[in-house]
Formats: sequence, structure tokens, C-alpha cells
Amino acid sequence: MKVAFIGTHGVGKTTLCYELAGALKREGLHVDIVKEVARLSPLPINQKTSLEAQTWIFLTQMAEEIRSASQHDLVVCDRSVLDNYAYLMFGFGRQKPIERFMHHWMKSYDLLFKVPFSGAVAADGVRDTDTFFAESIDRLVDELLAERKLPHIRLDPDDRAHWIHRAKEVVLHHPEGQKRLLQGG
Repeated sequence: MKVAFIGTHGVGKTTLCYELAGALKREGLHVDIVKEVARLSPLPINQKTSLEAQTWIFLTQMAEEIRSASQHDLVVCDRSVLDNYAYLMFGFGRQKPIERFMHHWMKSYDLLFKVPFSGAVAADGVRDTDTFFAESIDRLVDELLAERKLPHIRLDPDDRAHWIHRAKEVVLHHPEGQKRLLQGG
């Protein structure tokens, strides 16, 4: 089973990934986290990025998901390829071959949780804190979700305290989550 938290940077996706992975491990599930690969990029990211950097991030995300899924029953992703494509699209417009592959790869996720943008970006020393940039990425993520009618769960911006409980319940009640529980993790 593969779950991804999606949305712009600085909204709490990484925290949710760790919280969900911990909660699911306490349920006895064999869980791994695919961390945000942009932080590993050997090339510039954020608004100083290049098409090469965004392509590296996009492909590395997929490689990390494959690696993780080969060793774990449940994978929690800090982003999806859709988010990564939104950053590429912001800087370089639509890249049809990559976009087609992105839409194909999106079928590999069992659940997507869209983390809302609150209007402010938490500084983390890596990601850009420019609000216009963050809002633009958030809009592109929403646009890409709508274009392909991708099923996703929007976390309620007014109920942040319960996001992790909602995500855990959805995962555990999903048919794949139930199957993993019955198999003993």
C-alpha cells in the first residue's frame, strides 16, 4: 500500500508522514517513509531550479518509492510525483512526456491526502519562504488533481489537530490497509 501527503512546501507534510508512520507501526504494520527527495538534489531547487534538477527530483521520487515498496508493506510518501511535477511546471511549463508519465505513475498511489496551504510557509532552512511561490505550487497541485479527476482526501484547514487521526483512520479502513492488518503487518 502506498500513501502520499501532497501540497506545497512548508504546510506540515513531513510532520504528518512521521506521525502517520509511527501510528501505523504501533498498529503492527511494517511501514517506511519516502522522504522529500528535493532535499537530496545535487542541483539547485526552489525558484533557482533547472529543468535538469526538477527531472532528477521527479525520477528520484519514483526510484525511492520503488525501493521502499520492495522492502515494506506500507509506504508513506512525503510528496508524490504530482507535487514534483507542479514545481517543474511552475518553472518550465508543461512538459508533455513527463506529464503523461506522471499521470501513469499516479495510479500507483492507494491514497492521497491534500494538505492545505494556510497562507504562510514554515521556514526550514531549505525550502523557499516566498508566499507567492508556495501559493502558486498549491494552485498547480489542485489544478493537476482536478484535470485528471484524481481521488484524494482534502484535510480540513480548520481541523489541523485531527489531521493525523483522520489519516490513520482512512488508511486502516482502506481495503489495502485492512489486508495488511489481517496479514499481521
